[in-house]
Amino acid sequence: MNQTQVAQNISAELKALYPFQTKKIKLKSGHTLSTVDEGQGPVVVLLHGNPTWSFFYRNLIQTLKKNHRVIAPDHLGMGLSDKPQDYDYCLDHHVENLKELLDQLDVKEFSMVVHDWGGAIGFSVAVDRPQALKKAVIMNTAAFPSPVIPFRINICRHKVFGEKIIRGLNGFAWPATFMAVKKPLSTLVKKGYLFPYDSYQNRIATARFVQDIPMKKSHPSFERLQKTGNSLASLKVPKLILWGEKDFCFNGEFLKEWQSVYPEAKVKTYPEAGHYLIEDETTDVCQQIDQFLAVR
Repeated sequence: MNQTQVAQNISAELKALYPFQTKKIKLKSGHTLSTVDEGQGPVVVLLHGNPTWSFFYRNLIQTLKKNHRVIAPDHLGMGLSDKPQDYDYCLDHHVENLKELLDQLDVKEFSMVVHDWGGAIGFSVAVDRPQALKKAVIMNTAAFPSPVIPFRINICRHKVFGEKIIRGLNGFAWPATFMAVKKPLSTLVKKGYLFPYDSYQNRIATARFVQDIPMKKSHPSFERLQKTGNSLASLKVPKLILWGEKDFCFNGEFLKEWQSVYPEAKVKTYPEAGHYLIEDETTDVCQQIDQFLAVR
């Protein structure tokens, strides 16, 4: 199923939750990225992680588009973007894809909201284009190497077992619909998260993102992530950190690292929120971000 067919097969009930007319951006690689591009005003880029897609930001898009131009892409292999089977889904390529997207949309300056792998991708672009970044919102993510990884995620990095678990059994996106939240998602919202990942072929990037976690210096993405981590302190822009304290993956140690890099950042933690904190604390998270971005 190609990306156009996927988009056409979104049910009416899901369109009520995700009512956006997405743009299709052709990359130099020949593959197509899908992106939400709504509203007018200062640009804010919303970057999701694994195994989500721009659906993760559906409520925030509705909030921010009243006063901002909101761009929320699906990384290649994710959401409504193309899912090539012979592509190298590495951090460097995701970074270059985002740069291409911004260039094609003529975005010279932007604020960003990042979550999960969106942090590594977004901050890698930001340190390469420091003059472009205006503000950053950081939610349960990392943009630096870490020796910490939960066993349940580490086992999914295995090239044989990981393929069987993630692609064969949907053993990453599906468990996340209940493990990444503390307030149960509705059946329809779960369906929205899982919609793009309905087959072995369509789960390729959810597996490759996990395999791309660089736990050793010899890993192909380690150098890029280390470079980004070492450059974070050079980004002298306002930052807001929102953190779900019951995240089994991006735990308090990651929050401490962010606070050590950005001691000036405004921080709000949510003691009863999990990894998908924007689901557990939708109203307050959207309000906090809206207010933070509104300050000139």
